Parts: sequence; structure tokens; C-alpha cells
Amino acid sequence: MSASDDNTSKVIELGGGSSLADPFVGDQALKPAFFDWLCRMGDSALVLAHRTSEWCGHGPVLEEDIALANTALDLIGHTQMWLGLAGEVEGEGRTADNLAYLRDAMKYRNLLICELPKGDMGVTLMREFLFDVYHHELLNWLAQNSTSPRVVEIAAKAIKEVTYHLERASDLVIRLGDGTAESHQRMQDALDLLWPYTGEMFTNDAVDEAIAAAGIAPQPADLHAAWESAVREVLDEARLAVPASNAYSQQGGKLGRHTEHLGYILADMQFLQRAYPGATW
Repeated sequence: MSASDDNTSKVIELGGGSSLADPFVGDQALKPAFFDWLCRMGDSALVLAHRTSEWCGHGPVLEEDIALANTALDLIGHTQMWLGLAGEVEGEGRTADNLAYLRDAMKYRNLLICELPKGDMGVTLMREFLFDVYHHELLNWLAQNSTSPRVVEIAAKAIKEVTYHLERASDLVIRLGDGTAESHQRMQDALDLLWPYTGEMFTNDAVDEAIAAAGIAPQPADLHAAWESAVREVLDEARLAVPASNAYSQQGGKLGRHTEHLGYILADMQFLQRAYPGATW
């Protein structure tokens, strides 16, 4: 759809007294793909936030405990924005909370790498690093190039926090990878475990093609070269060996096919709202 000023455009009131007209909010032809894509963005942030928050009170040192908790809170904020917009695009009255707490696992669209168990600190930091490089590349493109004013606004806010996440994760991967024999081995084991899940970030499907055709987001495959270059630069400095590029790539999360781990996450996260629908305090 072209960005025309027709009756399908919806003016959204934003904080700070500004307003943006987004031609894609209300576009019935694009709605299924746009809603699905927004859920992918929000769900990946939400599920990774939940996993990261599991370190709260259990971090190896106080500084890391606080840093991980803050990272989780940042991702929850991103979730609120992406799923909030998804609810507006859907147009059925569902809020970000409804989408977070009242969907089953098969309706979630997060990347599989986000739902894997937190493991040890090596797994947690390596996952954050691999995802942050991808997340930063994607948000940077969205903030500068997206044809959706709402997407631009969200990306411009989120990338400020993700830039810090990436700087911190990169520094720790280097320090631990090029540290003691034990820290090096733990980081290498984490990389070997997580690498097969990174391919899903860059697979194109019908949703991605529709969103790219509208100019809202890039084709995921177009981000791979920049991601791999940035990842290899850090891993080389950390003295970590990149797994074989022809390794099998785990996929399915973007289509609602998940590991068993997501079910346990949702059972924990959604319990109160499921047990007491509409509960407030």
C-alpha cells in the first residue's frame, strides 16, 4: 500500500503532545502480515526479558545482577510498544497485556533462541550478544528507513537502550572469552549451543516479504552480512571459534512452532491472569 491520505489512515496521539498519521494502521490488506510481524518483534523482546529476569537476585556479582534486571526491564518496555501497536493494527480491542497474557504458545511468534533456558552466565551473555547484534541492526534500519511512522518512533526509542545492551554484552564476551581457561571454555560451549539458532533471525517468509514490500522493514536475509561481520569481529577478539556456517539451523518460532521451554515460561508468566481473569491491584 502506498502512503496515501485516504480514509484508512489513522491518526495516533503520542506522548509529548505530538501526533503521527500512519497509513498502515487500518490497512485491511496488510493487517494480517503487519500484526504478525509486530508480534514477532514484541514476543521476542518479551520472552527474552523473562529469561533475563530469571537472574534477578541470582547474579554472580551485584553489578551484573542489576545490569541484567535493567536489561529485562528495557525489553519489557519494548514489548509494551510493539504489542501495543499490534493491538491497534488488529483492531479488536486487545491491548499489549491481553496479547502477552492471553495467548497460548502456538500464537507466540518469538525467535527460538529467546526461549531457551538461561543456562549459566556464559549462555546468558552469549545469547544476549548474538541477539543484540541482530536487534541493533534491525532497529537501526527501522529507525532510518521504515515507511511506518509508528515503527520509526518505536525503533528510535528502543535503539538507544539496545546500543547499551550491545556494548555491555560485547565487552563481557571479550573479557570472558579471552579470560581464564574455564571462562573461555564456557563461552565457547555457549556459542556452540546457540549458533544453530541464529539462522532463524535471517530466514524470509511470506510475512517478511509482505512487510518488506510495504517498506516497513527489511528482508531479514539482508541483515545477515552486517550481523556476521560484527559478530565475528567480537568473537575474534574473544579468541572464540565460530561454528561451521553449514550447521543445521533451528527454525519455527516465527510460525508458532516452539520448543517445550516456551510452555513453561507462559505457565509461569500467565498464571495469575489465567487464574483470576481481569485481576487488578
